[in-house]
Amino acid sequence: MLNRTFDQHINLAVTGLSRSGKTAFITSLVNQLINEGNGSKLSFFDPVHQGSFIAAKRVAQKNLSIPRFDYDRAITSLTSEPPTWPEPTHGISELRLAIRYQPKSSLLKYAADMATLTLDITDYPGEWLLDLPMLKQTYEQWSKQMHNLLTAAPRDKYAKGFLAKVATIDPFAIADEELLAELAKEYTELLHTFRYTLGLSVIQPGRFILPAELAGAPILEFFPFPNLIDIDGNDYQNASDDSFIGMLRARFIEYKEQVVKKFYRQHFLRFDRQIVLADCLTPLNACSDNSGPESFADLQLAIDMILESYSYGKSGLFTRLFSPKIDKLLFAATKADHVTSEQHAPMVSLLNQLIYSSKHKLNFEAIEMKTLAIAAVKSTNSGKSVHKGQQVSVIQGFREKHKSKASATSPSAEKQVIGEQTSRDEITRDESVREKITLFPGSVPEKLPETAFWQQSAFNFINFAPMSGMDKHQALPHIRMDQVLQFLLADKML
Repeated sequence: MLNRTFDQHINLAVTGLSRSGKTAFITSLVNQLINEGNGSKLSFFDPVHQGSFIAAKRVAQKNLSIPRFDYDRAITSLTSEPPTWPEPTHGISELRLAIRYQPKSSLLKYAADMATLTLDITDYPGEWLLDLPMLKQTYEQWSKQMHNLLTAAPRDKYAKGFLAKVATIDPFAIADEELLAELAKEYTELLHTFRYTLGLSVIQPGRFILPAELAGAPILEFFPFPNLIDIDGNDYQNASDDSFIGMLRARFIEYKEQVVKKFYRQHFLRFDRQIVLADCLTPLNACSDNSGPESFADLQLAIDMILESYSYGKSGLFTRLFSPKIDKLLFAATKADHVTSEQHAPMVSLLNQLIYSSKHKLNFEAIEMKTLAIAAVKSTNSGKSVHKGQQVSVIQGFREKHKSKASATSPSAEKQVIGEQTSRDEITRDESVREKITLFPGSVPEKLPETAFWQQSAFNFINFAPMSGMDKHQALPHIRMDQVLQFLLADKML
């Protein structure tokens, strides 16, 4: 309470869908602060640039019922040989930092030579956030929304079998729990396909694909009933609890009350700052199967749904103490190291287009917002190469390939690989080999692509492996993490 009174405490929400890089981001943010001075390059972070930053360390978190973010495991993955990306988190976790600095312009400089800013970082699966809009919906409304998604491209061709099975059910018949469990499992498998095969973002319920401690619980055994629009409203309202439709409705309501609402009350009423991580490159890659427009529309809808769930506004003494509101919001286009440096500005422009409607609404609350292209852990080097007599910008890094395919290059990659160096014996782990490649991945569009664009198949964005030779006791290589720290923390360290 004392820290919040003197504005020396920040609750930071790290938001993003899976594969957007939340775990790597938190690991890098902590690493940059605790290793400042050991190879750290935070030239755009004023407390470091002006010499007021003293040190930072991890300290015990306040909430003992929430798992601690496993920084040690994550940094070990990145600095081992061969290095690997840390395992993504599958549930909520927290980490607390104490940042010591010398106040130079605030009133604190008259009270002490040193001050401490407490930073609480909260990480949770982005898929869980997509459940929050369900709090405002009835089962009928949710079923209608999901039906619209399931019958539209690209989900429709995968969902036909499931929808056909549900259509054969008499909604007022006595429920068969085994059949309900079987169909819920099939619906869950569809959600996995939508997220991890098609790369779509709107997945509801999100706990179905990241259940954490609820794995196997009956509260996760429900699904949308697409034919509710054809059912008489009175009959629906009077359906018995042991009927198919009555049981589905009851489990939906229980899920909202016991899972979604509980999660919201425990974790969403205390944030001061927020960063939203977005991977804009994966949807661009989707042009190869003509699902690019749908992937972008889905990402845009997911971001809008996530932002609706937070409380935004100017922060004063009363709100800091009793009703915290987010007064700074940073949008970050991740994986900036997967494109050449001149493509960073188009990445920012593209993300701004994706979040335009949400950003326009939030401007009304007069909160401070910023958009950056970042790489929390830089995995490539940039340079120049000569291709067909012309000098082009390229990036170079390692990717992992299956051992039996290590000498082959895919047809799509051949179009844009400028130079390739491969050694089967260079670094071998399990059944994979690290392959060093140099390529120009393509130009990022500055605005949402039009239909003709998707037919060009212009992209070859590769998921690079981490660089070798990183040291856990030194700062990790990054792109613009100093600007992230400047925006989120610097005003509290004056």
